[in-house]
Amino acid sequence: MKKIDTDVYKASGGVKLSECATYEDFDASEKELKKELEKLREKLGDFQDTLYAHAKYSVLICIQGMDTAGKDSLIREVFKDFNVRGVVVHSFKVPTEIELKHDYLWRHYIALPARGKFGVFNRTHYENVLVTRVHPEYILGERLPNIDSIEDIDEKFWSRRFAEINNFEQHLAQNGTIIFKFFLHLSKEEQRQRLLRRLALKRKNWKFSPGDLDERELWNDYQDCYEDAINQTSKAHAPWYIIPSDSKKASRLIVASILWEELKKYDDIKEPELDEKVEANIALYKEKLEKEKK
Repeated sequence: MKKIDTDVYKASGGVKLSECATYEDFDASEKELKKELEKLREKLGDFQDTLYAHAKYSVLICIQGMDTAGKDSLIREVFKDFNVRGVVVHSFKVPTEIELKHDYLWRHYIALPARGKFGVFNRTHYENVLVTRVHPEYILGERLPNIDSIEDIDEKFWSRRFAEINNFEQHLAQNGTIIFKFFLHLSKEEQRQRLLRRLALKRKNWKFSPGDLDERELWNDYQDCYEDAINQTSKAHAPWYIIPSDSKKASRLIVASILWEELKKYDDIKEPELDEKVEANIALYKEKLEKEKK
């Protein structure tokens, strides 16, 4: 199995998605990929325990991708060995009536992970510069001042929104949130095959919606918007990673590898030291417990 170079996937400079790979298997079998993932997720689970005890950082993981890219299954498999209380997953759907009465970042801000925890956003605040950019009529539902028609939504509007998102993420990073952003890069042909499987397998029929085909017709528009969003917002404190996702098992392994390689660099995240009095009396406490067996 080939060594995984996690830096290859970090977005830097002018990214062109058409030139980014959508498939990788590291010359490994599916069994080998699964075995490597199992090793990494055990390490990540242990790290989460330490993060919780340390209680000075949180980790925010943002996952974006076209429909069928494998977001749900990636979350299930990568975080399987976490303490369930140590990771919270939020799946952001169409904004509710209450959410639309606040600014577009509000519902994401209140879902942020507390110190010591991992938070996973399945679809994220980036929907507000992706779906809304492909369908600008959705912006009108936000009832923004001076935005009365689609014609009012110009390039300056999107530039401001990118700046707001960058400021939001910088604020989080400065206050102890470690941010990862993953774009699951899927080929159009692989999406077609996965949609066909949804139709062919009765247990997966519920996942299919005719609207999936309507959105598929806008594939190129979405790719352009993703490319621009990645280039506008991939920063040192909140980098984007472009993950080849035609192979689900490989994409899960890549994400887990990136998380582990980056998180282990935080050598200040350690379990707290014992109180001096407790440490000095460990032998006494052990002796007391041992005597209970007699």
